[in-house]
Amino acid sequence: MTQIKNMGVSSMLSKKSIINDVLRRIKDENIQFIDFRFTDTLGKFHHTTYKSSFIGESELINGLMFDGSSIAGWKQINCSDMIIKPDCSMAFIDPFTSQSTMVLICDVIDPETQEGYNRDPRTIAGKAQQYLQSGKVGDKAYFGPELEFFIFDDVRFINTPHESGVILDSEEASCNSNKKYESGNTGHRAGVKGAYFPVPPIDLFHDIRSEMVLAIESIGLKASVHHHEVAESQCEIGFEYAELVASSDNVQKFKYVIKNVAASYGKSATFMPKPIFGDNGSGMHTHQSIWLKDNNLFFDKNGKYVELSEMCLYYIGGIIKHAKAINAFSNPSTNSYKRLVPGYEAPVQLAYSACNRSAAIRIPYVYNSKAKRIEVRFPDPTANPYLTFAAMLMAGLDGIKNKIHPGQANDNDLYNLSIEEAEKIPTVCGSLREALESLNQDREFLKVGEVFSDDMLDAYIALKMKEVEQLERRPHPIEFEMYYAG
Repeated sequence: MTQIKNMGVSSMLSKKSIINDVLRRIKDENIQFIDFRFTDTLGKFHHTTYKSSFIGESELINGLMFDGSSIAGWKQINCSDMIIKPDCSMAFIDPFTSQSTMVLICDVIDPETQEGYNRDPRTIAGKAQQYLQSGKVGDKAYFGPELEFFIFDDVRFINTPHESGVILDSEEASCNSNKKYESGNTGHRAGVKGAYFPVPPIDLFHDIRSEMVLAIESIGLKASVHHHEVAESQCEIGFEYAELVASSDNVQKFKYVIKNVAASYGKSATFMPKPIFGDNGSGMHTHQSIWLKDNNLFFDKNGKYVELSEMCLYYIGGIIKHAKAINAFSNPSTNSYKRLVPGYEAPVQLAYSACNRSAAIRIPYVYNSKAKRIEVRFPDPTANPYLTFAAMLMAGLDGIKNKIHPGQANDNDLYNLSIEEAEKIPTVCGSLREALESLNQDREFLKVGEVFSDDMLDAYIALKMKEVEQLERRPHPIEFEMYYAG
């Protein structure tokens, strides 16, 4: 609960009980440090670490001060004081620190209002969750993200006025088929777009992923599956779905684990959507459904299309209508749009379909009504999960409220349509600039219930537009190949 002014008596008692449990655990387990973490607008984790002897009930209830002006897109230096207020229900022990350290994920509080800061992503996600419940549509929104990532052995890049370039290397890469290694070159490589589900020795990351799974579980996530993905050096690990805010927390925890386990092996993991030209990129396919008590509202045994309820269809309609605005959050990097191109299993057509991975919204085949859900396939793992999940929920709820029907499902292979057929289907944005412009023009659905604010949206657009300008104004190495001798 981020709006602390309106907290009820029972909620306060429950919160105090959780805080007491955390304090007891700190003492019983001899925890030396408490690490307070929060997420900025861009989706990056930040932290400050206190000696546990300095942290008591007061600090856990009231929070700690920090300088908000040092976070991009937040406070000005003349009004920089802010509060990080821990959610003690999300406590976990950091598996990577040499000294025993408990991590507490925090909301960011504005000291002037004593309410959640309107630019804090976790506060916004909490407001979206509350808006769902206030509208009597449902009481829970579940989100199940699937994050893909790459693992490299060597990553080098440079950008100066007189030098620009990048070098990526992985022992799995087919470009190393003729490379001499001290122990010899085994020759076991899958090749471009050929690395889906190979067994070792082609899959060199099996043991690393298994260790990642164990580390993920040690901090409270329930991992379900791991495997090699389609691209060379690309992996995926699945973990259990959760409600909106908890699922967003899980994404942040997941990324932290993946990067640190890779680093322990002397390797580098990245969630960059398209690090390699000519091979598949990394997505963050996001499963979602709305529930009321124990009933999955996306399921209807009499539904005309694969047992989807009318509510679910309207939810899909809202996602499709507002997809280009959502892109500003779900695909928030200039690199995102190098993945969202035809031919690399990245869905660009805004259609829905059962079991069809070429559609932007897929309806997975399930064995029972409780598993009925939609899978939005265009997001990627550079997304800030709090903002992305909140934006998708608000779009879906707008679809339900205004009965926005998505039309007929499209069960065709959308990657192989004729030009005439493809032109009839709307698409996601083609660039970050287009996505930010779309968000600027289509923002009202986000502001309903005061979930997002104009202040936050304007600041976000301004912050991300700087990235657009960085890319647009800088000469690219491929331009020299195309134009230098012209």
